[in-house]
Order: sequence, then structure tokens, then C-alpha cells
Amino acid sequence: MASYCVEERGCPNSLDYRLFFKNAKGQYISPFHDIPIYPEAGKDVFNMVVEIPRWTNAKMEIATKDPLNPIKQDVKKGKLRYVANVFPHKGYIWNYGAIPQTWEDPAHKDENTGCCGDNDPIDVCEIGSKVCSRGEVIQVKVLGTLALIDEGETDWKIIAINTEDPEAAKLNDIDDVRKIKPGYLEATVDWFRRYKVPDGKPENQFAFNGEFKNKDFAIDVIKSTHNFWKALVTSKTDGSICCTNTTLSDSPCCCDQENATATVTAAPASGAANLIPAEVDKWFYQQQ
Repeated sequence: MASYCVEERGCPNSLDYRLFFKNAKGQYISPFHDIPIYPEAGKDVFNMVVEIPRWTNAKMEIATKDPLNPIKQDVKKGKLRYVANVFPHKGYIWNYGAIPQTWEDPAHKDENTGCCGDNDPIDVCEIGSKVCSRGEVIQVKVLGTLALIDEGETDWKIIAINTEDPEAAKLNDIDDVRKIKPGYLEATVDWFRRYKVPDGKPENQFAFNGEFKNKDFAIDVIKSTHNFWKALVTSKTDGSICCTNTTLSDSPCCCDQENATATVTAAPASGAANLIPAEVDKWFYQQQ
């Protein structure tokens, strides 16, 4: 199984913080484009890049418009973005991340939701017991999906479990989650519905009345976003995405290690973490 490591640049909890990725050979790569969608060909097990460990609040994400797509913190109105603690949820309630080599095409209207994609790799909520680390690459079994409609865009949320989780063998489809982890799916819908309300935004909406689709449906969605990504990285379509990569010889955006290293070293040197603002620990209570 391929292994990956990360290199920090800048100071955590700052605007200049970046987390760059390296492969087992120590070569710089893009977690978006160079980590394969499948850890092993022919199996419906997927790689997942962990952007946000469970229980944390910082909204970290693969920087889709930056060279080599490091993980950085989302910024709104010049300020670092943290999700609120909306009672009873503390930060993110799963390990949250993305499946590499997928892309939700903003020019494609989904036949199921009637909305276009959100211009990002497909999101994953990993529901295992281990709290993962930021930048960790894990292998997951897909169990189902929820279709969030976020400001008019389709934003699929894949429900998955780490293949190394003690309960992974018992979880094979979305109904198994209801049996083995009762309340988790309902909490997931509640979280996505209300997480932007403290910012003054309305509750989010869902396709399919907020019902989860099963494993087969979810895998079909993932495979379709993988095809959209293939078109993107070979310049057959345009999504205002930085496709710089170091391993895809058929991509016009493939660069050598010298240029990749220059990209990383141009970022500020790593430093001590800034303090997280005190207001991040505040709790918000809403009428259910």
C-alpha cells in the first residue's frame, strides 16, 4: 500500500499555513491529482485524504486553486474560518476529507438533484472510531451518500468507514450504519442542516428529502466525479482549478520535482502555531 507524508509550511492557525504532500520516495505531489482514487485496482475501496480530524473546528481544505493543492484553512472576509459548535455537536462529528482524483463539475447539472457541482473533490464523512490526523491518507469502504444542496450547488457527502476500523467488517451498506451506530445518520443530517446558521445563513437543504442513498448509488456518484476529474486534468474541460501535478504524464499540467520543490520552498517556513481564537469554543443553541 502506498504511503504518504506531509510537510508543514507557515504557522498553524494562520493565513499562511499550508500542508504539502510527499509520496514514499520523498517527492512532492498533489493530494488532489497524484494520489490515486483506488489504493488497489479492481476493488471498491477508496483513498481518502483527511482534511479535518473529528471534534476540531478549523475548516481545512485541499486548496484547489493553488499549485500542488496543499491543505490550507478556508478564509471568509479575510478571517480564518472555523465551524461553530451547534449543540450538541462539537466541531466536525466525523473525520472529514475528500476522495482524490474526483471533481464535482460546476458545468454539469446532476440528473438526480437538478443542481450543478460545487467545483471541489467529493467530500467524505468517515465514521470510524479513530480520530485521524490532518493530512493522513486512509483507505475507506463506502457505505452511502447524502446530497446536500449548498447555496444552489450539489455537494455530495459520502459516508464511509476506515477499512482498518474494528467494525468495518460489519458495515457494508447504509442500513448497517443505522443498526450499528444508531443516531449517527440523523446527527449527520442535523449537522449539515444547521452548521451555517450561527453565521447568519439559512438552514441548508437536501435532495431526496434528506434521505441517504445506498452504497451502490454512492459508488456510481464517485465514479462519475472521477470521470469529470479525468477531463479536467487532461484539459478537456475547464474548472478554474490548478491541475499542477508531478506524476500524470498524460496531463499538460505535469511538472518536474525541481518546479514542485520551488513551489513548496516559496511558501513561508514552518513556525509555532498561533492561538485559536477563544470564540471558537463558544456553543450555539437552536430550537430544533
